[in-house]
Amino acid sequence: MMKNVFILIVLSTVLISCSIFKCKKTDAVSKLEGNWELTYITGPRITFDGLYPNKKPTINFNMKENQVSGNNSCNSFTGKLVVNGNKIDFTGPMATTKMMCIDNGQGDQVFMNTLQKITSYDVTDNGKTLNLISGDIAMMRFTKK
Repeated sequence: MMKNVFILIVLSTVLISCSIFKCKKTDAVSKLEGNWELTYITGPRITFDGLYPNKKPTINFNMKENQVSGNNSCNSFTGKLVVNGNKIDFTGPMATTKMMCIDNGQGDQVFMNTLQKITSYDVTDNGKTLNLISGDIAMMRFTKK
């Protein structure tokens, strides 16, 4: 009888711990949900304000629809969201508008090209900062809007 009680306790503990870890994974992914505004991008020799003089790029994650959308400071974009844990993939096809971007110069292309290189993400500062990472380098930083 004691052996059966012990087995029941062990199995209950394992099941509870499994569900806790699933919740943590879901919580990490759910932190992406919502609108984010770009505050930093790596790579170009032009200053951030020079790349985006009038409008900063934004990105929106819709976890229920597995959709990513936003604005690269000139054109709107949308595509399928592919997330697995902290891994994220923007290499799938994205639909974009084709506005003429006189004021922007090359900022929109820098944004889209950098987005294609992203492999993972990290949400910090109690959900206020999103870092998009390539390998182990933070390539883009966003703040929650």
